[in-house]
Amino acid sequence: MPDASSVLALDPEELAGLILELLTSTGPNEPSRLHPSSITSSESIGSYPKNQEEAVRFALMEGWQWLVQEGFIAPKLGSNEWHFITRRGKKIKNREGLAGYRNAVILPRRLLHPAIEQACWSAFLRGDYDTAVFQAFKELEVAIREAGKFNAEDHGVNLARKAFHDSNGPLTDQSVPVAERQALLSLVAGAIGSYKNPHSHRKVKLNVEEAVEMIVLSSHLLKIVDARANRQTSTQ
Repeated sequence: MPDASSVLALDPEELAGLILELLTSTGPNEPSRLHPSSITSSESIGSYPKNQEEAVRFALMEGWQWLVQEGFIAPKLGSNEWHFITRRGKKIKNREGLAGYRNAVILPRRLLHPAIEQACWSAFLRGDYDTAVFQAFKELEVAIREAGKFNAEDHGVNLARKAFHDSNGPLTDQSVPVAERQALLSLVAGAIGSYKNPHSHRKVKLNVEEAVEMIVLSSHLLKIVDARANRQTSTQ
């Protein structure tokens, strides 16, 4: 177990990963019969300074409760004190797995375009956010090229400008006002220029919230591309 200051600096969900490792590191029969004292007893956590011991135990119980709330451990039938590691908990096992689970909760997978999900989901769960964002916008770029029937040499911002040109772009909806056509052109070109191009040239440090916002934007734009491509097909 970390020292007291390190424990108290962790949020409940971060402590939960540490606790899950502690619980799954016991003997093969122990994970089916767990008690909160499993993580708060001196035998489990070692000794801490007297003035910090109670605060550490409270913090660990916050992590325990997070595991219960998220379904990684659950009360045994007929008992509110004894718990067992659930099927979800057995799949996760450690801090790295729990971090991936938290990431999966943050990024709304069911709302993503299937191509975006397939392209970037694994990288996102690993915490490789710059790769996940690059792959998402790469899928968007490929979809624009295919839907607009452009050549392989067309790419990046120039591709977006050709595809969504306000007067002759193959993916432009001529039925909407010109200002809206220009706005969508700027949005798609700006997104590719800001989020795809930099990631293809250099390492870009992103946090999880930034990555989520960018991936969701790429998914939204790809759905627009699909809608425009389907409209083209139906009118031919």
